[in-house]
Amino acid sequence: MINRIVFFAMSMLCWVAWGNAQTAFTQQGNFLLGSTVGFSSNESRLETSNQGTSTEGEGPYSLQWNLNPHIGYFLFDNFNLGIGLDYTFSREKQPNADKTDDSDLLFGPFARYYLPVGDDQAFFLESNFGFGTSSDNLIIGGAPQSINSNIIAVGAGPGFTIFSSRAVGLEALFKYNFARTRFETTEGGITTQTTTKTNQFAVSLGVQFYFAGFSRAY
Repeated sequence: MINRIVFFAMSMLCWVAWGNAQTAFTQQGNFLLGSTVGFSSNESRLETSNQGTSTEGEGPYSLQWNLNPHIGYFLFDNFNLGIGLDYTFSREKQPNADKTDDSDLLFGPFARYYLPVGDDQAFFLESNFGFGTSSDNLIIGGAPQSINSNIIAVGAGPGFTIFSSRAVGLEALFKYNFARTRFETTEGGITTQTTTKTNQFAVSLGVQFYFAGFSRAY
């Protein structure tokens, strides 16, 4: 509880400190056009000990990359509302050659609020909502399988951007994402519904272009 109170107090101080700050790139009437890109991979090794005997071998390997193009409009100074497309591909491979490829395609709105720090830097808070489809292609025991499901996702997190004199912003974004997928399978006349809930923390880098009408905002 104390930590939450301290966090809330610091947030309010930041709000007061930056509330009156302004940068030309985030003025009312401007447009934002850009994308963020994220990538991660990991590999693991398994070690098993039994009655003094130890064996070691390869564990699962996984990778993931994400692309998020979007366009937004500044309804008010520092407040941007827009629409975006989110594509994520992930692969997990087991030592026994079993493999899972997952492709998610989402579409939905996002909102940003900027907290400028001087003329060429700004913190921002972003939230988004998306809905779409997820496609899983699996190889289990040498036999290919395919599962298509519906997905709903929400995300939120802070970021930091640096503006150049050419109205280009280079940014880093840290987000918490929650996704729910649901699909049905029928076997032997029995229908089974499966729901998966995923919690994820992600870091991504992005490039944004800021426009005042049809001209760059500089």
